[in-house]
Amino acid sequence: MKTREVVRDIALATAASYLGTKAMEPVSMRLYEMESAADREREDAARPGPPYRIAAEKITRAVGLDLNDQQLDRLSLVLHYGLAAQWAPLYPVLRRTTCLSAPAAGLVTGAAMSIIADELMTPAFGFSAPNLEYPLSTHIRGFAAHLVFGLAVAASVETGWAIMRRLRYSATRGMESRPTNDPRAGTASPSLISA
Repeated sequence: MKTREVVRDIALATAASYLGTKAMEPVSMRLYEMESAADREREDAARPGPPYRIAAEKITRAVGLDLNDQQLDRLSLVLHYGLAAQWAPLYPVLRRTTCLSAPAAGLVTGAAMSIIADELMTPAFGFSAPNLEYPLSTHIRGFAAHLVFGLAVAASVETGWAIMRRLRYSATRGMESRPTNDPRAGTASPSLISA
């Protein structure tokens, strides 16, 4: 793969990560509202606070920074969206190096983020309570919301690839053959509905 394609994929994945985060947030909230009152109470009692805020506080303390609440809130958002931006490039890597369809690669991306970041790293670094303190519904909700993240990243990246193919084809119309639908060939990619 060419350097230019890698840069394009990273740029697309970064934009897609924002859209994926925006897609998963309302899903997560709706699933939370659907949980039983007992599960919500157990989760709220176990949760020491928003994980990104806890991460911001721990990181700034570790490096000797003394930030006010507004600065910590901003850093929390940077960490929240930054984590998504770090995971989203997994999607184009999967599409370009495996035979996974767009939906499958999106689901793998979301599942990997849920398992590794939410279920393993967050409690390991003390950004949340230990996993067993939360009800099962909390873990299911997080997993489902991250699947939505992965599918939104997939849709966004595939749309970006389709636009780039269209622009490239328009620029070279009549000079070369039509763009390929193989994601391993340049910036082209199969559509979301192809297997």
